Amino acid sequence: MKREEILSYVDHTQLAQTAGWDSIRNLCEEAMSSQTASVCIPPSYVKPVKEYVGERMAICTVIGFPNGYSTTPVKVFETEQAIKDGADEIDMVINLGWVKDGRFDLTEQEIRKVKAACGEKLLKVIIETCLLTREEKIRMCQVVTDAGADYIKTSTGFSVAGATFEDVELFAEHVGEGVKIKAAGGITSLADAERFLELGAKRLGSSRVIRLVKEETEKES
Repeated sequence: MKREEILSYVDHTQLAQTAGWDSIRNLCEEAMSSQTASVCIPPSYVKPVKEYVGERMAICTVIGFPNGYSTTPVKVFETEQAIKDGADEIDMVINLGWVKDGRFDLTEQEIRKVKAACGEKLLKVIIETCLLTREEKIRMCQVVTDAGADYIKTSTGFSVAGATFEDVELFAEHVGEGVKIKAAGGITSLADAERFLELGAKRLGSSRVIRLVKEETEKES
């Protein structure tokens, strides 16, 4: 797979707590020059980034991030505000406590409400695979499908582990028709990025892929 094609699947990401405007602006410049799928940034930067980039690129932001235990009304409000500020895509974190309690009904209801707040904008649902059992992951594939979300996403990148090949394979086997897969967290090589895509991922959440492409290109020059 060509490097440019890999980049077209990337949500170029900067979600560090200490990220300032210079870092966010540089992220946007890198994303635009590399033609990534989107730039993924904290909600507080959506409005200034929209003013900065206009229609030149898609803006993704995170909701209920990174722990997922905000109340549903808070997540809905966050989503509505983010879209009002200019977000094109929403990555929400589920309430993992509900999953552990077996309250998949509440989890589905919450996703439905956030999706309704998204309107025509994309919703990606982060289930934090590293904290779930295999059975819970399979069940969440069905919940995300039934709730009408656009993507199921592996990880926040802020927990004990990120995306694995095994989890993307599991998603591909159990997610419903029309739901895509985003692998995020810990993608440390172009070979890994390509492998995730081969296994069925349609987005890659990463802060490293652009740098990895530059390094490989420099080696060849």
